[in-house]
Amino acid sequence: MILLVTGGSGCGKSAYAERRVTELAAIENKAIYYLATMQVYGEEGRKKVERHKELRRGKGMQTLEQTRDVAEVASRIQERDAVILLEDMGNLVANEMFSESGEITPWEAVAKKIVTQVTELSGKAAHLVIVTNNVFEDGISYEEGTQAYLKALGRVNQLLAGEAGEVTEVVAGIPLKLKGSFGE
Repeated sequence: MILLVTGGSGCGKSAYAERRVTELAAIENKAIYYLATMQVYGEEGRKKVERHKELRRGKGMQTLEQTRDVAEVASRIQERDAVILLEDMGNLVANEMFSESGEITPWEAVAKKIVTQVTELSGKAAHLVIVTNNVFEDGISYEEGTQAYLKALGRVNQLLAGEAGEVTEVVAGIPLKLKGSFGE
C-alpha cells in the first residue's frame, strides 16, 4: 500500500513518516528501507543529510541512495514485501527534471516517469511511505523552469494521492488524515 505524507517545509512530515514506517514494520515484522533521493550539493546539503541520518539512527532502517530512476532500487532490496520510506518527492522531481547540463525535461514526461516507477516500486513493498512537499500556496509567480517543476510535482502528488491507501498532511507537527484510516 502507498502512504503519502505531505506538508510544508519544517512541518514535521519526515518525523511522522518515520514513525509510520517503524510502526508498520514492527506490526508486520518487516525490514525497513530508507530511499534517499536528495542530490547533495555543498556543505548545507551535507549537513541536512547528516541531520536526517542522526534522526534515523537506531530505527533499523537500511539506507539506499537513488537520486533518479527509483524503480531500480527494487533489485537491491533483499526482503520481499519490506516497508520502504521514500524521502522525498520534491527532490526526486527536481533530479528527474533538471540535468547538470542545464536541460529541462518536460514536466509531463517527468510526472509520468515518476508515477510509473513509484507504482512499480510499490508492487515490491508491503508498504511504500512517500514524503512529498506542499509548495503551492505562496501565490508567487515564478520563472518558467520553476513553474514547470511545480506543475510536475503537483501532478505527481495528485496521481500518487489517487493511488494511495492513506494520505496525511502534517501541519505544525500534527498529522491530519485526508484519506484512509490510521492503524490499518
